[in-house]
Amino acid sequence: MIRCIAIDDEPLALRQIADYIKKTPFLELVGQCESAFQAIAVLENTPVDLMFVDINMPDFSGMDFVKTLENPPMLVFVTAYNEYALEGFRVDAIDYLLKPIGYSDFLKSANKARNYFETILPHAAKEEGDREYLFVKSGYKIVRISLEDIIYIEGMREYARIHLTNGKSLMPLISLHVLEEKLPSDKFMRVHRSYIVNLEKITTIDHSRIIFEGKVYISVSEQYKELFQKYINSHSLG
Repeated sequence: MIRCIAIDDEPLALRQIADYIKKTPFLELVGQCESAFQAIAVLENTPVDLMFVDINMPDFSGMDFVKTLENPPMLVFVTAYNEYALEGFRVDAIDYLLKPIGYSDFLKSANKARNYFETILPHAAKEEGDREYLFVKSGYKIVRISLEDIIYIEGMREYARIHLTNGKSLMPLISLHVLEEKLPSDKFMRVHRSYIVNLEKITTIDHSRIIFEGKVYISVSEQYKELFQKYINSHSLG
């Protein structure tokens, strides 16, 4: 399923795009936003593969919004004005829908996105998977951190605290769920509602408690014990 959000300041237009997404078998609606500001909040907390974005919105246009995103999802622009088509393709939009929108035109755009999602993105994801780092927004800076420098990640409501080997920590405005999606599952595991651990940094396990360098103790909650035990068994000598 391709996870989608619809962004439009006109309630009727927003409802139409949302209904079209729900009607399409390979699309999943994960957000309806009446402004770019609402969309930012969704993107920070929910994995999104495709955005249907109205260009002409007050205060913060769809085009300006997209240009602020460092790694935007797939894009389909929606507008009543065809003069924006060229600019839309300059920011790598999958397609451009002109209002009023019929379902057949919507489906053509959705199929373009599905083709891109199934044929091009997997290759890009493989190349991305070879990278051993993440870019994390912390305050007004974007910081590159090596995955091997992460010891564990602690969920703190809408923030996550990333604890590093140098004793420092970063607090990006991002949920543990989103981080869990981005981190390689062979190296990182969710072991508690509030914790993701770097499996390679574990030094001792004592009665369902993970110990890092004899200093940090993290309990494995009941929900994650079976998966964690499977990992331990697969790396055990006896």
